Amino acid sequence: MTAFRRTKWNFALDRAVEWAGQFAKPLVILEALRCDYAWASDRFHRFVLDGMLEKTQELYRSAALYYPFVEARVGAGKGLLAAAASHACVVVTDDFPGFFYPRMIQSAALESRVRLEAVDSNGLLPLRVAARSFTTAYSFRRFLQKNLPAHFVNLPHRNPLANLGCPRLKSLPKTITRRWPPALASSLSDPNFLARLPIDHSVGTLSIRGGEAAATKALRKFLRGRLDGYSVERNEPEKDGTSNLSPYLHFGHTSAHQIFRELTKHEKWSEARIAPRANGSRSGWWSLREPAEAFLDQLITWRELGFQEANCHPKSDRFDALPDWARKTLAKHAHDERRYIYTLEEFATAHTHDPLWNSAQRQLVREGRIHNYLRMLWGKKILEWSRSPEEALEIMIELNNRYALDGRDPNSYNGIFWCLGRYDHPWGPERPIFGTVRYMSSENTARKVQVRNYVQKYSR
Repeated sequence: MTAFRRTKWNFALDRAVEWAGQFAKPLVILEALRCDYAWASDRFHRFVLDGMLEKTQELYRSAALYYPFVEARVGAGKGLLAAAASHACVVVTDDFPGFFYPRMIQSAALESRVRLEAVDSNGLLPLRVAARSFTTAYSFRRFLQKNLPAHFVNLPHRNPLANLGCPRLKSLPKTITRRWPPALASSLSDPNFLARLPIDHSVGTLSIRGGEAAATKALRKFLRGRLDGYSVERNEPEKDGTSNLSPYLHFGHTSAHQIFRELTKHEKWSEARIAPRANGSRSGWWSLREPAEAFLDQLITWRELGFQEANCHPKSDRFDALPDWARKTLAKHAHDERRYIYTLEEFATAHTHDPLWNSAQRQLVREGRIHNYLRMLWGKKILEWSRSPEEALEIMIELNNRYALDGRDPNSYNGIFWCLGRYDHPWGPERPIFGTVRYMSSENTARKVQVRNYVQKYSR
């Protein structure tokens, strides 16, 4: 388990169960947590450890052997997978197109002497169905509407370990357990455990908890209480109208498949209601209520659009990956005079002249998220107040990945690169610094949505 850290709704686990049954061999679930991944901190470690603790408790009597390993020093986990694979018939892992995962899979394949399979459980549309990137959400949405129905019947199992019929393994060999001892439940639940790990302790933990149970609770709370107002309230900073599911999707504690199934069940929807024509429209194709269609457009169209980009272009997180028109217009205005220029540290500590921007940054630091609508303004202003568009991108990535629970994710990079023109088109009139990249201001934002109480809430 690397990216899909869940025991339900998981194609990778389904495949591992299939192999275990075919060979009549024990199933081992190895979940390791490095301490030297980029931006490793108490915040992200705690979220993953919550899920590990949950699985340690739930799988104690399972037919599968769950083996959690947490690095206590840099490099301590090196060799663990190869050692475990030397006793295995086959290794199954997660095919995730972002962050360090593709490089890790390549290294694991070289270390493993047996067959290694990487399984895609990222979204409703398998990544290799399209096998190309898309320049607009409209073009991808139209492709989805043509191709997605064929995959509705092929969802991962709700609980693949429920009737696991393979033999049970009590423990890995002592040569492994001595060198790489499994994390104990007492350590995973110890508040002081994080303090002993070589990670960034300046980015603190949050009240939101990780794990599959917490993810399912958040999903059902959204469906019962906030879905009805989603299409309107998701853009209102002073209302908690979003799903709050993105951290659980990023860390793999829930899946798009589970969310889709529970939403369609909640809406009493069937595939027969789909519109016969694929016209790329944001609404109407599903034949659902407006808030449900708006949510599915975010969950499927926009989220999976980012995964397609990351899968097809491994360097999609670099400035050169912007559309030609955006790079040209930003280059043309790269040396325009900036009224304000701030350093990374000034941005990080919300020391700008703009109260609304400062509030958005404080929310990011305090809660690990920025309201969806204000995230766009947040990025646009960093572009306006940085020395160059390239530096602006670096600052956005650094702040987002350092503090956001859903950072380091293809969907998160979607939002950052949209601020610089990806999936958008030229907008007139041509402006200083922005050129024809879409412009946003705090003043216009305050006229469109209510922000007074938001600013007051995050004013300190």
